[in-house]
Amino acid sequence: MSTGTHRRADQDRLDDLQASLSKEFEAQTTRLTELTADTGDPGEAHTRQALIAATRQSIEQIAGALRRVADGSYGVCERCGGEIPAERLEILPHARFCVPCQQKQNR
Repeated sequence: MSTGTHRRADQDRLDDLQASLSKEFEAQTTRLTELTADTGDPGEAHTRQALIAATRQSIEQIAGALRRVADGSYGVCERCGGEIPAERLEILPHARFCVPCQQKQNR
C-alpha cells in the first residue's frame, strides 16, 4: 500500500471517528437535558445527580477528543508525546494518554 493510500485510510478512519464522536456527543447532550429536567421526586435526586455528573464527564471527554481530531493531536499521548495505540483508541476513543502514562496518571 502506498503512503498516499495509508494517509487516505487514516483520514477516512478519523472522519468516521469524528462522525461517531459527534453522534455520541449529541446523544449525551440530549441525555443531560433529560436528566436535568426536575421530576419532582426527591428520592431520585441523588441518583439523578450522579447520572448528571457522569454524563457531563462523558460530554467533556468526547468534546476533548473532537478538539484533538480537529487540531491534529488525536492519538498522541498528552504526557509523553508518543503514539496511543489504535487498539486503545478503538476501545476508548477519548483516551488522552498511552497505557503507561495513564497508569502513572492514576497513581
